[in-house]
Amino acid sequence: MKRVILIIVILLTFHLGFGQKTYQINWESIDSRPVPAWFEDAKFGIFIHWGLYSVPAYSPTARDKVGVYDRYAEWYWKRWQEPNRVQKFFTDYQTKQFGADAKYQDFVKNFKAEMFQPDEWAQLFENAGAKYVVLTSKHHEGFSLWPSKQSWNWNAMDVGPHRDLLGDLTKSVKNKNIKMGYYYSLLEWYNPLYKKETLNEYIDQHMFPQMKDLVNTYHPDLVWTDGEWDYTSDKLRSTEFLSWLYNDSPVKNSVVVNDRWGKETRSKHGGFYTTEYDLVHDGDANGLDFGKPWEECRGIAGSFGYNRNENLEDYSSSEQLVHMLINKVARGGNLLLNIGPTADGRIPVIMQQRLTDIGSWLKVNGEGIYGTRKWANGPKVTPETKQYFTQKGNDLYLITTEFPSGPLQVAGIKKPVSVSLLGSNVKIKSSFKGGILTIAPPALTPGTSPCQYAWAIKLTGALMN
Repeated sequence: MKRVILIIVILLTFHLGFGQKTYQINWESIDSRPVPAWFEDAKFGIFIHWGLYSVPAYSPTARDKVGVYDRYAEWYWKRWQEPNRVQKFFTDYQTKQFGADAKYQDFVKNFKAEMFQPDEWAQLFENAGAKYVVLTSKHHEGFSLWPSKQSWNWNAMDVGPHRDLLGDLTKSVKNKNIKMGYYYSLLEWYNPLYKKETLNEYIDQHMFPQMKDLVNTYHPDLVWTDGEWDYTSDKLRSTEFLSWLYNDSPVKNSVVVNDRWGKETRSKHGGFYTTEYDLVHDGDANGLDFGKPWEECRGIAGSFGYNRNENLEDYSSSEQLVHMLINKVARGGNLLLNIGPTADGRIPVIMQQRLTDIGSWLKVNGEGIYGTRKWANGPKVTPETKQYFTQKGNDLYLITTEFPSGPLQVAGIKKPVSVSLLGSNVKIKSSFKGGILTIAPPALTPGTSPCQYAWAIKLTGALMN
């Protein structure tokens, strides 16, 4: 009983201390706040890019020999309106499909979301094994998916669907006990206040009130900012907002944020660090050791917003996506996998199928993914890696993305209490000699294999205290 009371006192002390600390308006103070543990435990989230760009739903693809960032359909307005290396793709498409005189604002009449069923979306996310969802509350076009007063007549309640899309999805997702977060673009391409001379007016009259309304009204578990590359964080007054978020907001103790708060902040300031299609800006992020929670975001194909120009060959297979998840988790990260709904509110069937396959794999192997951490003594992950490791307490998980044709060996551990294959009762033969565990390939047939794509072997009690 005394031990139980002591544990309770310690937990209460930690909780009160966490909540009572005052975070100052500077990065040293803001960066001292721990990333709430739920984020590292979650491992797999769903990103959703949905907005007026879902009406034209177009961008060139890898088949057109264009770069990663040139394949984003959600950048339709900017790519069509301003000189850039892929502008001709967009102007030709716009003229052919909608006419030379059409305006981007005209797309709102076809953004109706008439087939949007938030409960069905939430069920799909649960079946996929996702532990959190991040919805674009407002992308760079400035159109908000909730009735924002700061986006009068440019939000989903006033025009288009005439519905609080964000609020409806939030309710359905939270009813599934899935964490709910919001992407928010700090920039707006064509807001007349978004320029150097009137940036403070933009922040005071538009950005801060809108972000605080989003937080106060919907209580997000995660605030995922973007569009930070035009100005440094001091110009955007990011630490001012974060100080409010951490000290005074209704989610001050639980909210998680990313690192996109100014053009100098990625992989340097904020909460968890982000990569995008394995890039940090234009730099390759594959070999980076972040040393803190991080997350890879990407689409199932080449775009975040729905792109009708993508074919089957542009989409990652279910096997590739499962291997991608394993790779990120074994390196200490999360995977935020994007879907792009259609303008009428459907999730494309190919995206549903990919998510369902990931969920089927996680139902068997989730123990080796959720709540795990990178094995600090594990071999370095390279592009050639086929055997990955995660750890949870004193247990180690060996996840092999290629079914072993010969014995597997693990060094740097103690003799495990048991060796087992997740999802299977097949006995795993192993031996331990000279500090090395040798594991015989499991005797499986296609009919007895517990899953596809990758197999997880649990080494119970293999790690030192």
